[in-house]
Amino acid sequence: MKERKPTSFDIAYRAGVSQATVSRALSDSPLVNQETKQRIQQIARELNYKVDKNARNLRSQKTKTIALLLNEDHGTGDSLINPFFVSMVASIIRATANQSYDLLISFQQFSDDWHADYEDANRADGIIFLGYGDYTTYVQKLTHLDEQNAHYITWGPVLPGQPGVSIGCDNFHGAKKAVQHLLGLGYRKIAFVGDISDGSPEFKRRYQGYCAALEEADIAMEPALQIAAETSEDSGYRAANELFEQGVALDAVFGASDLIAIGAMKAIEERGLDIPQDLAVMGFDDIPISAYTYPPLSTVQQNTTLAGELLVESLLKLMEGEEVESFLIPAELVIRGSCGGK
Repeated sequence: MKERKPTSFDIAYRAGVSQATVSRALSDSPLVNQETKQRIQQIARELNYKVDKNARNLRSQKTKTIALLLNEDHGTGDSLINPFFVSMVASIIRATANQSYDLLISFQQFSDDWHADYEDANRADGIIFLGYGDYTTYVQKLTHLDEQNAHYITWGPVLPGQPGVSIGCDNFHGAKKAVQHLLGLGYRKIAFVGDISDGSPEFKRRYQGYCAALEEADIAMEPALQIAAETSEDSGYRAANELFEQGVALDAVFGASDLIAIGAMKAIEERGLDIPQDLAVMGFDDIPISAYTYPPLSTVQQNTTLAGELLVESLLKLMEGEEVESFLIPAELVIRGSCGGK
């Protein structure tokens, strides 16, 4: 009876690691720490394991597939996807198909092997990462990808010194235009509702744009008019109620996202106040539902169609070895009924 050849699964079993880790260790990948790599290579020698070069060559071929990684967002209901990113995903699907590529969509749990799960395992030729959630958490993973020369591109903030290539919205100027519009209508006590910590750099840039507009109008920024909120209706609702309970004088609310603004609108209406006669409301994102609130929500539009096209085009250039730089997409005001004039 012919003796069965040892496989990478046999090595994985003896080493107490995954088969993907074995494959990376035997190819001397820096993704595996040196101690684990040496243990795996020793077991391979003991088993007289030989790498199948034909299989390795097959794995090195292009898949004509792009991986789109999303975070689960438990603040946005059962869908687990922020509505803003639903439009973005649709645009990426169209753009990928137009380039004759398939798209693999996956929720990203940030496992230690997340890069290996896609490019190294030959499931995709490149990665588009929709960067939302805590920036301080996911930027560490991007740094790791950058060190491994992975083909990836991120939708998110564009910051000095950050890893990889990012495409994002010009949050600063978009927010500045929004606040300038409110100021032009006569509003002076404008609350900013949104998290401005380092973990939310996009909201932070929107806040900086808000502050810049006030400064140019020679209006002092009042710390009491800024309150933290995550991207959800519930968070915006609670934040607006907190403003009311603190007795903060205000005549307009600028939500760092449409979901926050919509939650704030509910709190305003429950207190018997009229929008926009008593309080104006401005959002940011222009998600589809913002046109159907009552009154319809004024907001700052991020161009998700253009964003999806640019993400795919830029990733394909990176995969071909071309130079690609990070850049910002301009944002535009969409004025609806939630902003009146004083």
